[in-house]
Amino acid sequence: MAIQWFPGHMHLTRKAIGERIKEIDVVIEMLDARLPGSSANPMLVGLTAQKPALKVLNKQDLADPVQTAAWLAHYNAQPGTRAIALDNHEKAPARALVEACRQLAPTRGVSLAKPMRVLICGIPNVGKSTLINTLVGKRAAKAADEAGVTKTEQRHVLEDGFYLYDTPGVLWPRIIVAQSGYNLAASGAVGRNAFDEAEVVLELLAYLKQHYASALESRYGLSLDDTAREGWTEEAWLEAIGRKRGALLPGNRVNLQKAAEIVLTDFRTGALGRVSLESPEAYARWLAEGRQLDAERTARKEAHAQARQAPGRKSRNARW
Repeated sequence: MAIQWFPGHMHLTRKAIGERIKEIDVVIEMLDARLPGSSANPMLVGLTAQKPALKVLNKQDLADPVQTAAWLAHYNAQPGTRAIALDNHEKAPARALVEACRQLAPTRGVSLAKPMRVLICGIPNVGKSTLINTLVGKRAAKAADEAGVTKTEQRHVLEDGFYLYDTPGVLWPRIIVAQSGYNLAASGAVGRNAFDEAEVVLELLAYLKQHYASALESRYGLSLDDTAREGWTEEAWLEAIGRKRGALLPGNRVNLQKAAEIVLTDFRTGALGRVSLESPEAYARWLAEGRQLDAERTARKEAHAQARQAPGRKSRNARW
């Protein structure tokens, strides 16, 4: 299954970012700390080129701290880039963001004549609106646990001479990394009508049973020895979870849709514990594979188009 979701307002957001970026000093990209690579928008690379970048790994309280540290080191090693991790429990997120932006653009924000102009962007449901409400101390941005809530650009003043421009959450027209599509869907960044929840959860369980099997056992009251655990497929895990949670249909059959919803909710809320779905090394491998497959797909399309236009090939409408 290829997961794609790019509603009409996202086209407008892309255009708005392209226009606004001309007067921006620092670009803040909010990432999901559980899937930093998959939640980084490749479309922003071209739109925000040559601008200092602050990567904010949000929801760090839900992510594996070992993987979060690896991702922070990965981003902080890049030129013109800083990375910090935040969550909803941070007492002074505004101070952390302002300080990081000042380090990236030290000549801005020193006076009202030279204000710091910051653009904050990110994928849907990454927690951007919730963070902004915390920053400005009031309900300035509509927040909800659902993708695609913010639809228009908004400007906020964090302090004198520091302006923050908020944009709607935006994905990109085509996701070429298959695993990213599943991870984005699992996190809630993709509209629920764009994917099959049971299929996404099977992919999620395939990863969790390899890296966080003890968390699954603990959460759902499953006690397995190593031999049994290794022999269980993700379908078997989903069946067992459904039975444990009473997600049953007539005839004692497991309601796989209900069981999938249970697992998704537990992952998104952190009930499974601190879980990360990717490392910098794993994502780099997926990206290389995705680019290779995309190049091959493009080559096939071009060859097909050239074959259709080859001399001597009769048109479909030609008379015989």
